[in-house]
Amino acid sequence: MLSLLFFLVRCDSGDNNPVDPNNPINLTVETIVYEDKSGIVFIKATADKATEFYFDMGVAGSEPILQTSGDYEHTYKVTGSYNIEVRAYGSNGRYLKKQKNIVVTTGEIIDIEDGYSTPLSYQGMKLTWNDEFSGTELNLQDWSYDNGNGCPNLCGWGNNELEYYRSENSWLENGSFVMEAKEEDYEGNRFTSSKIVTRNKQAFQYGRFDIRAKLPKGQGIWPAFWLLGSNQAQVGWPKCGEIDIMEMIGGKGRERSIHGNAFWDRNGVVDFPASYTLPQGEFHEAFHVFSIIWDEEKIRYFVDDNEFHSNDITTPDKTEFHQPFYFIMNIAVGGNWPGSPDETTEFPTKMYIDYVRVFQKE
Repeated sequence: MLSLLFFLVRCDSGDNNPVDPNNPINLTVETIVYEDKSGIVFIKATADKATEFYFDMGVAGSEPILQTSGDYEHTYKVTGSYNIEVRAYGSNGRYLKKQKNIVVTTGEIIDIEDGYSTPLSYQGMKLTWNDEFSGTELNLQDWSYDNGNGCPNLCGWGNNELEYYRSENSWLENGSFVMEAKEEDYEGNRFTSSKIVTRNKQAFQYGRFDIRAKLPKGQGIWPAFWLLGSNQAQVGWPKCGEIDIMEMIGGKGRERSIHGNAFWDRNGVVDFPASYTLPQGEFHEAFHVFSIIWDEEKIRYFVDDNEFHSNDITTPDKTEFHQPFYFIMNIAVGGNWPGSPDETTEFPTKMYIDYVRVFQKE
């Protein structure tokens, strides 16, 4: 916190003038910053002989408020550190002022019921594993944080990405897992974000995989739900295989579309991508369910139960897709595909994940 500064501003000059009895005195300022991520800050200012109070909340482009009451409530829309100034004016136009620094955390009010959802059972299948994110902390028996920037072996994660993954950029909130990308300098990176994996903890071969989520937005933002072969550490990529359930490239009107893909080795990297575009709206506006149905013959891709892609995996060059795979969920920032964030990108940006479910044949 900054030290409180106390001033008496005189409207005349000369040290020998008598003290005006109408000068305001005894200014006190109390600030209450709500901790529920609502962005609300309440200020209570009192002063003797004050006729008006002035509130500058430190928001660029916002006009100060002048009113007779010393009680004032302001709602910030963006997480950040703000320098506020409060003045108490006397009837003679002179004022006292105090300045203070406050840190405010904001968050969207998320309706978990808004959007598409899928059932907890399917005919002929059993629920093998799921995470409904209903607790207070990430279940580290199933998940691990995959922190860092890929260095020294794979700086930028092989895609010239700009983020540094940190566990502090994710949390459980109101029945969803929240992942946040932020603009902040950390360990030589301009941005921080979140990435979690089930590597060495949960892996699956074949089944239906459902992930219900509300995606982030913004130029340079690159959220993904994907799978890697559990033998990745032994054989490397792409020989381990990769299944991209969902990738979204933010900015430039691209938030209506997501992409599904698979990578494998055939004397080099081979992939087979496809895209799905919402008939209306964008993926950050409501929850959607991103799914694959993967069996011995093919991998089929779905958004809200609409199939948009199918990959035949019976050919001899696709042996990668007949082994266990583990989950990865992350928000990348920048990189070869989306490009870098620009002045239109609003940070922080968040992804909300309601559930992850795996169903397999009975």
